Amino acid sequence: MGSPCHFALFDLSPAFDLDLEQLAARYRELARQVHPDRFADASEQEQRQALERSANLNEAFQTLKSPTRRARYLLTLQGHEVPLEATVQDPEFLLQQMHWREELEDLQDSAYLDGVGAFKVRLRDAQASLNQQFAAVWQEQAQRETAERLVRRMQFLDKLSQEVRELEERLDD
Repeated sequence: MGSPCHFALFDLSPAFDLDLEQLAARYRELARQVHPDRFADASEQEQRQALERSANLNEAFQTLKSPTRRARYLLTLQGHEVPLEATVQDPEFLLQQMHWREELEDLQDSAYLDGVGAFKVRLRDAQASLNQQFAAVWQEQAQRETAERLVRRMQFLDKLSQEVRELEERLDD
């Protein structure tokens, strides 16, 4: 990685549990400092560097504010790249995925908005549970496989949540 560690940019130690309000406040403070507009009268090289610092800062913030992206990043820092689209060698979770997909299709077919809301709450609970499980195991070398499996599950739930939001928007129209 050519750019500094995302956590270091925000003067944070690598950790899964972060104070997101503190992260956002620090982001706004740093964003003002490196904003390209502040370098309008600077040399071309300084302007380019400001743009690069601003882009790095944005990327770091987007990564750290998302539990799933933060989890993947922590594993990457430890030398374990988790593929974005990894096939889940996880029969128990594959079954759960199928149930969720079927339920989402039923909600879509019936256009039942209250049902979508309830489904979203259950998804959020499942995400919170995965986040807690990941926080408990990510630092332990012996738990690496478990941590990676949890990240893959988190990625699936993120994608499913996005689909639920899109369904909600369609049903609202």
